[in-house]
Amino acid sequence: MAREIERKFLVDGDDWKDGAEKGVRLKQAYLLGAADRSARVRVFDDSRARITLKFGGSAMSRDEFEYDIPLEDALEMMTHALGSVIDKTRYRVPDGNFVWEVDVYHGDHAGLVVAEVELPDETATPRLPDWLGREVTGDRRYINQALAETGAIPEENG
Repeated sequence: MAREIERKFLVDGDDWKDGAEKGVRLKQAYLLGAADRSARVRVFDDSRARITLKFGGSAMSRDEFEYDIPLEDALEMMTHALGSVIDKTRYRVPDGNFVWEVDVYHGDHAGLVVAEVELPDETATPRLPDWLGREVTGDRRYINQALAETGAIPEENG
């Protein structure tokens, strides 16, 4: 088990691309979900797959279990998705001691670009690059499970 501690932001502009590594295309489907737990399957570049279980309702940290699974199993599991299958390209953007992951969404969520940074603990303070927009840590509308459930980009309300 690992503890996932992260902050999430909307992305403002394309300046993040200057430091980005090659992207990985991700397709992910939620198989089970509740406010404090989820099970998802992910396919990476149509070549390998993982299943992930997450537990905990904290805005910033959750328990996470991840395991490699056969690609064929993952593709079959995706047919049982709750809501839509998320399709995005993830780019890693190293920045000092931290690595930002920038997700550029496709399909139903095209136009949405979100950055998150994993932290060693809840008190860590990464530098916030200029290309970050509004922080959405804890805003349930921006977690992938909610995006899959709604099949749409969240509407801004201030």
